[in-house]
Amino acid sequence: MSLDQSPISLTFPDGNARSYDAGVTPAQVAADISSSLAKKAISATVNGQHWDLQWPIEADASIAIHTMKDEEQANELVRHDLAHIMARAVQEIWPDTKVTIGPVIENGWYYDFDRAEPFTPEDLGLIEKKMKEIINKRDPVTTEVWDRARAVQYYTDNNEPYKVELIDAIPGDEPLRMYWHGDWQDLCRGPHLQHTGQVPGDAFKLMSVAGAYWRGDSNNQMLQRIYGVAFTSKEKLKAHLHMLEEAAKRDHRKLGREMDLFHFEEVAPGSVFWHPNGWRLFQTLIAYMRRRQEAAGYVEVNSPDIMDRALWETSGHWFNYRENMFLAQTQDDRDYALKPMNCPGHMLIYNNDIRSYRDLPLKIAEFGKVHRYEPSGALHGLLRVRSFTQDDAHIYCTPEQLTEECLKVNDLILSIYRDFGFDDVHIKLSTRPENRIGSEESWDKSEGALKTALEAAGMSYTIFEGEGAFYGPKLEYVLRDAIGRDWQCGTLQVDFNLPERFNSTYVAASGERLPPVMLHRALFGSLERFTGILIEQFAGKLPMWLAPRQVVVATITSDGDAYAQEVVNTLRAAGIRAETDLRNEKINYKVREHSLAKVPVILAVGHREVDERTVSVRRLGEKQTSVQPLDEFVAALIDEATPPDLKG
Repeated sequence: MSLDQSPISLTFPDGNARSYDAGVTPAQVAADISSSLAKKAISATVNGQHWDLQWPIEADASIAIHTMKDEEQANELVRHDLAHIMARAVQEIWPDTKVTIGPVIENGWYYDFDRAEPFTPEDLGLIEKKMKEIINKRDPVTTEVWDRARAVQYYTDNNEPYKVELIDAIPGDEPLRMYWHGDWQDLCRGPHLQHTGQVPGDAFKLMSVAGAYWRGDSNNQMLQRIYGVAFTSKEKLKAHLHMLEEAAKRDHRKLGREMDLFHFEEVAPGSVFWHPNGWRLFQTLIAYMRRRQEAAGYVEVNSPDIMDRALWETSGHWFNYRENMFLAQTQDDRDYALKPMNCPGHMLIYNNDIRSYRDLPLKIAEFGKVHRYEPSGALHGLLRVRSFTQDDAHIYCTPEQLTEECLKVNDLILSIYRDFGFDDVHIKLSTRPENRIGSEESWDKSEGALKTALEAAGMSYTIFEGEGAFYGPKLEYVLRDAIGRDWQCGTLQVDFNLPERFNSTYVAASGERLPPVMLHRALFGSLERFTGILIEQFAGKLPMWLAPRQVVVATITSDGDAYAQEVVNTLRAAGIRAETDLRNEKINYKVREHSLAKVPVILAVGHREVDERTVSVRRLGEKQTSVQPLDEFVAALIDEATPPDLKG
């Protein structure tokens, strides 16, 4: 460190500060602390920004030095370095390949290449081998800052036109950062590791190749995108690959075909064609939720699917959400929109009568079909659709009732999730976005009410700044499923704005008219999405009470047809969803077919069962069968088939 530079103060996470010359690098700071830290250091956080060990620090700052134990920073660096190492490997194997961009994404990275020949699965293995050679070389990673003209000339001389175009698209005249991994170079913001050997060579895998237009524009060149995943250890990679295998087995689209639940058509992209089995499952969920809501004091309503533009202007959706709405114009030049949300319709129902403080809280619920435009590339089975059913409700209450009602919704949501086997629930508090309506005072009250309710319930939560709805902050309930994936489902929003925009009031005890506070609440969220989550959570093996086909009675010979129908009638009388399979097929064939369709119980009946009035019981996933008297079997199954909210 030069003595002629002015000193700066660097403050460490423990609150201690040290003085250094301006221009000191995090690598030098780590070495000053200890030689062991210098060897382990991979990056730093400086004033909240992820910082390369080689970048100079010019002013007073907070600083934290990171090692491979810091999972977030280590993953980012490993994945970013591997993107560069993969691009270097590709160009070493096929020198004529042009490189473009290679960002870090969830669990890994991708890089887009312009190459005449398509990559093959065998090529991925070849690239992986070359990447490991580069890692083992332990080549240094260095960085320089160049002016724009020098960078453009460099890429022009090296026949890298995509890099030249990227530079032209970068606004301003700020200098550009260039990184070298050994002799291979890329334009990059950084940060990066300090040598290629810091990347764990046994903790990454190339996954697939896909087509991608340059800069996402279909008018541009089609490129080849290679995806990879990476972690900080071999064990974590192995766990991730196992999770992907499990996810593939549990894919609700595959299981939806096998169980004959639903399908999609291009004539209605993002909208579900429910088959009888799927619709039975869907209605079972609605019936459960209807019972839970009625027990909690909700009343059910229904509002129109298409409403005039004026309504959406009043609500603010026309100005803040129109790009996500399906619009229509009639022959008399009136503008309409398919509802993307149920709340404006509920405002009109609330306003249709004079409300007293004695009527509050008023809890209006609807299983409303809503329509939102999602880009076609984002659609994903039941999990991302354009038309879906919300278990939506709006609670109108006084300010004094607000915290208690938030607590009640929180308790109801968590209780419902437990009934479906989701005990690991995380809560996100999303605060005011940049694009919002209402006063700062109303936003302060709304956010404060949600925080107070969570703290009163003893719930931990994570704040996501700026991610609330345009009309109010929200709680998002995130479920963790059987293989560790997170799903955002239920929401709770506090809204002081819509009641004011719709001139909604209640008569207070004093006789004056005051605006109510409005809570927006969804429990499953999208029923379509929750159905997809359930299918994957249980790998299609739904709990007995949810299974659309609970029992199939299959005959061994035609002599058992009449008895099979009697068994089905007995089961149906007991409230169990049962059907016969009287086809002239071997019993093993029938068992295999219904097992693939995830029917929980298959009953086989033949001569012996007819004579003894028994059933041969095979449970899904079990190889052994048991013979039981019909009456005993039915009595035992009734409890298993009873929804959790109806049990003693």
